Order: sequence, then structure tokens, then C-alpha cells
Amino acid sequence: MENQFLVDSEFLSPAALEKKHRLENDPSSRKNHMEYLPGMEQIHSDVCEKVMSQVASYDYGKYTARDVQAALEHETCSVEDFKALLSPAAEPFLEQMAQRARLETSRHFGNTVYLFTPLYIANYCENYCVYCGFNCYNHIKRMKLNMGQIEHEMQVIAGSGMEEILILTGESRSMSSVEYIGEACKLARKYFRMVGLEIYPVNTDEYRYLHQCGADYVTVFQETYDADKYETLHLMGHKRVWPYRFDAQERALMGGMRGVAFSALLGLSDFHKDALASALHVYYLQRKYPHAEMSLSCPRLRPIINNDKINPLDVHEKQLCQILCAYRIFLPFVGITVSSRESAQFRNGIVKICATKVSAGVSTGVGDHESKYTGKDAGEPEGDEQFEIDDNRSLEKMYGDIAGEGLQPVLNDYLYV
Repeated sequence: MENQFLVDSEFLSPAALEKKHRLENDPSSRKNHMEYLPGMEQIHSDVCEKVMSQVASYDYGKYTARDVQAALEHETCSVEDFKALLSPAAEPFLEQMAQRARLETSRHFGNTVYLFTPLYIANYCENYCVYCGFNCYNHIKRMKLNMGQIEHEMQVIAGSGMEEILILTGESRSMSSVEYIGEACKLARKYFRMVGLEIYPVNTDEYRYLHQCGADYVTVFQETYDADKYETLHLMGHKRVWPYRFDAQERALMGGMRGVAFSALLGLSDFHKDALASALHVYYLQRKYPHAEMSLSCPRLRPIINNDKINPLDVHEKQLCQILCAYRIFLPFVGITVSSRESAQFRNGIVKICATKVSAGVSTGVGDHESKYTGKDAGEPEGDEQFEIDDNRSLEKMYGDIAGEGLQPVLNDYLYV
């Protein structure tokens, strides 16, 4: 298959270069991004229609200071209140929003902050997403860890004291099969109390299998909920199918996963609408699956190889803080994760307001935890990173900094009986 050649080849062939050029410049050469591909499960959920109808009618320019004040005065934040809190009219109210968010966080989470670390086990990808460092046309060092290497990485991470791990792959079924990921989950269960997955979306039965192998929760980035913008950013591969990706969390819950996490990559499109859609995605699924644990992430676009092509829309720290506070006020029970894409200073501040989970000891490369954790050269090849991180703190440093802020760092609070 040509996709297989693209991810394995060190250099692109003339035919591959011609196809890449055609995908970029001729929209008619791309598959319809709203049509399912063979093998993709359709669950016919009503959640997507509910979310997107709200987004389509959202005119954030119409909200006034009075609307924002009223939203902050209401004991329960409605969808309409949330829309006001995301609007430009709320920007002067950031301090009041932070105070309300801090109150909600304290009420539902106490002063705890949860810690986890990601483990990339492969960076092969069959998608052409123009903003992603792993995309199949980028000339990067590709690597897939074998089970011995995965276990060694897990031993190194577990040796630091970490008890929750997030396993990630590039989006390639041929190089990172569901069975391969399942075996990694079985290994992770030996070393960690909580195991998360951030992989390509799969069908309900496959999520059920991965849960049986030891996975607790699934994270899926919709990237952007703007389907038209999505089409221009995802030019080839299974990820191009927007509705299949949208329904991934619901399929995971149908497959027995205990929790699911949601995110848009802020900066790809209009952040007001992407933030609204992300939270409403949680809101409607929470009502449909009240037993499930749900969380929101809030990554901003970070520098990667060749991302000069996408004209990213800047989301500044004050705007990010506004989004996170609005999330907390609207969804007081939902976990909020702030990744190492953000600075140490920002993360130190936001965990005192509304964030409940942060990563530590992070690497977005493949096979490099021993060198990063211990400073030793393991003598093994390493795969290139997906994007640049900002906060490089180790678990020990992060734990100490959180405790120093008067908060309680938590490595795990879930016991299997």
C-alpha cells in the first residue's frame, strides 16, 4: 500500500511527491471527509447534532458585560451562560471568573492535583495532517518499540514513582495494530495503577478488547470541530473522516472504558467555537453516560516540523485562562488537564484555579525515557518527537513545586478490588 511506503520510506518517491502536491492543491483529489471508510463503525448517536447545532448558532460577538455578570451570579451555569463566559465580553471579568472557578474546583476536587506521564511507543503514521510532526510526509526518524523496549521504558518511568501512564502511538493500524497496543496495555498494568490511551480511533469491540487488556480511559483530540477547516488540515488517511473521530469517545464508553477525555487543538480554528464544542461534547455525553469519568484538555498549537503552512491562530495565555475558567464554571465535576505544552509558570498558576491534572517527566519522542530520566545513553535508537514541549520538569520537581503551592499532588486515587 502507498501509505505503508510513505511512513516507512526515508525519502519520498516522485509518485509520492506528486500525490502530496495534488492533495494540497486540488481539493477534488481528496476523499469526502464526512463519509465513513470501510470497516468504520457507525453508531448513529444524537450527540454530534446537538453539539454542532449549538456551535452553528453561536454568535459570541452579541454578548455584553451584563450577560457575563449574570452568568457569574447564577448558581448553576447554563449553556447560554457558558457561551457568555467564552465571549470577548468576558475578558475584563477574568479575575472574577478565576475566583468562581477556584471555588468550584475546591468544592469538587479539594486541593488535589493529579500527575501522569505520556509514553510514546511508536511514531509511524498513515495520515497527512499538515500541522502534525508525525504526519506521513514529514521526513523524521520513525520508530516502533518492541515489547521488551516498552517494558524497559515502563520500568524506568515506574522507577520515578509515577503511577499513571498514557500510552500513545502515531495513527497507523499497520504499524501499531490494536493487538500491539493491547499487549502494551497488559505490560502497563504490571507497573501502573492507571493506564490511559491516546491512539487512533477504533470500533466499539476494539475498545472493549483494549479495556480487557488493562486500559482505563481513552483520550481523543478532535483537533477542530470546524468541519470545513478540518477538511483543509487532514488531507489523507483515516483521520480525515470527521464524524468517525467525533464519535470515538462514545464508542469507547460503549466498549466499557471507565473514562474518556476530549480536546480541541486551540489555534487551528476559531478558539471560541472550538472551546464551546469541546465542552458541549462532554456536557451531552455526561448526560447520556452519567457513570463515566470525563475530562477536558486544553492544548495550544506548538511548533512542529513544517507547520508554517497552516497560519495558526494565536491563543494567548489570558484567553487560555478564560477558556479554562469557563470550563470549570460550566462543568464543575469534570477533570481539566494542562499539558507540558504550557510553561511551568502558567501551570503553577492554573492548578491553583481550575486545572486538576498535569503531566510530568514528559517526552514526546519514542524510546528516550532512560536518557531523559537518568542521563544515561541506553544505546538504543530514538524516534523523533511529535512537538516541542515547554515544561520539562521531572516528576520529583513537579511534585515538590505543587506541594510548595499548598496543594496536594496525587499519583493515584483508584483502587481495584
